[in-house]
Formats: sequence, C-alpha cells, structure tokens
Amino acid sequence: MIFKLIQTQKAALLFEGWQETMIWSCLQGVMGSIYADSMETPASAAALLGDFCFFAGKPDTELILYTKAAGRDFMILVPQNDGWADALEACYRNQAKKTVRYAIKKEPDIFQKQKLQAAAGGLDAAYSMKMIDEELFWRCREHAWCRDFTAQYEDYAAYRKYGLGAVILKDGELVSGASSYSGYQGGIEIEIDTRTDYRRKGLAYRCGARLILECLERGLYPAWDAQNMHSVRLAEKLGYHFEREYVAYEAVKQGEWDGRSDAG
Repeated sequence: MIFKLIQTQKAALLFEGWQETMIWSCLQGVMGSIYADSMETPASAAALLGDFCFFAGKPDTELILYTKAAGRDFMILVPQNDGWADALEACYRNQAKKTVRYAIKKEPDIFQKQKLQAAAGGLDAAYSMKMIDEELFWRCREHAWCRDFTAQYEDYAAYRKYGLGAVILKDGELVSGASSYSGYQGGIEIEIDTRTDYRRKGLAYRCGARLILECLERGLYPAWDAQNMHSVRLAEKLGYHFEREYVAYEAVKQGEWDGRSDAG
C-alpha cells in the first residue's frame, strides 16, 4: 500500500543531502505532498509538488504508479539514482522522455546588489514593473505562459505568505515576469518567463533582478533550477553559478509522449 504522510519528516532521511527546495517544501508541510510505502518507517518515498515528482529510497514500482495516477497530465519525474530511473522507464515506457536538467548552486552570499539594482531600475519607459499583488496574482492564471507564476498556491493569502513575484507590463498587459513556483521556510523556487513576442529584450533579466533583490530584503533565498542552457546563462548573468547536470523524465499520464517541453 501507498500512504500520504501526515508526519512528513518520517521520510526526511530518504531525501537527505538532496538540495532541492521543492522537496524541502513538501517535508516542511508548506506545499506539496510526500507519499511513501509506510506511515512509520518508509523505505521508499516521493515528493510531489505541482508538475514535479522526486523519488527517493528503495525503487518501488507501486509508488511510481500511485503518483502517476495522483499527478497531473504532464509531469517532470526526478529519480534519486539509476535504480529509480530504470523503474520509471519500465512503468512509463513510451509515455516518458529522458532529458537533462541543470542544477544551480545555492550560494547565499554571491549576489551583487548594485548590479541587480542597475538591472531592475533600467527599464524602458514603455514598460512598467510591479510586484505581484492580489489582482496580478489572479491575472497570471489567465495566460498559459505565466500561469505557473502563481498556480501552485491555493489563493493569494498562501502566495503572500510563501510566495513573491515581479512582472513587467506593456500597455497594461503582462509580458514578462519572475515569481515563486513554490515556497519553503527560508526561500522560494524561481519561475521565470517572457511572452513569446517580447523575448530577447532583456525583460526576464530585469524581473529576475528585482525578484532577487526583494528576496534579499526579506531574508529569503531565491533558488534557481534550469530546464535548459538558456536558463543557465540567464542565471549566471544574475550572479548564480552552474553546479551539475541531472537526469529527469518528462512524462504524460495518458497516450504517448508527443514531444512537448513546457516545463520551466
């Protein structure tokens, strides 16, 4: 049987050393859920938050199939080791594509505030930058490209407590932003994107700079994980450093993999 843990710290040892803030969110009971093979002494566990699921401990196909049923139509599955990777491939077969993601180092004292302030303050007069308030919180959900800026939060009260974000508007329309995909005690996981027709104008860089500055002011750490090398380069421009590549699987619940890549 598979159980949703109430006492999430029962699974903490299985995830020990895994520097992933979405796992921390689940273990802390802030956001997401922990599923395991035992309520008291789990040997296998999965941390499920939004589109992401992290598998730890002893590989368990029953747990994979349970989270597959409980998760969304599109998921990013992250195995702790090769054993989990083999089990994921066996369970998902042609419903999942093996891919590479890029971990960014977590270094609290690396940010150059003057550089970030110059970036955040150098916006062209045709645009305006705002922190995400309640109105913008709901507006972000109206558009597919920026839905994940606030989608993991039940309501604005939860976002105000564990989230933070900055957006750029042009003629009253959202065109770019950086926000918390998720939050944990001590920081956020950054989600950053720009509407397709406004890309390559440096807008994401400016939003990212503003969000990092706001995090620093509030004593929060702005964690970053990259889907692709473009995201790595943007992170490095903002002051982060690349750490390593890691294996993940982009998966669909029904049908066969169709080539989508809409995670970020």
